[in-house]
Amino acid sequence: MSLSLGQNASYINRIENGAALPSMTAFFYICEYLEISPRDFFDYGNDDPVLAGEVAEELKKLDYVQPGHVMSIVKDILKK
Repeated sequence: MSLSLGQNASYINRIENGAALPSMTAFFYICEYLEISPRDFFDYGNDDPVLAGEVAEELKKLDYVQPGHVMSIVKDILKK
């Protein structure tokens, strides 16, 4: 990953170990590399931010009534 970001091989390891902090630009590149948004990066309660993003994009394609149906299904699933 470090090399893909144009950094030396130990770059990400140094960030993980607290020895370095990425610049804001590098942070955005890291998010882009991971295919997540900066918001998703800090959403610790979301185990699969890529899937959540895909679901959100698909929900945008529904008409004004259909999201209510989807929500009913989700609530029904969560009850069990």
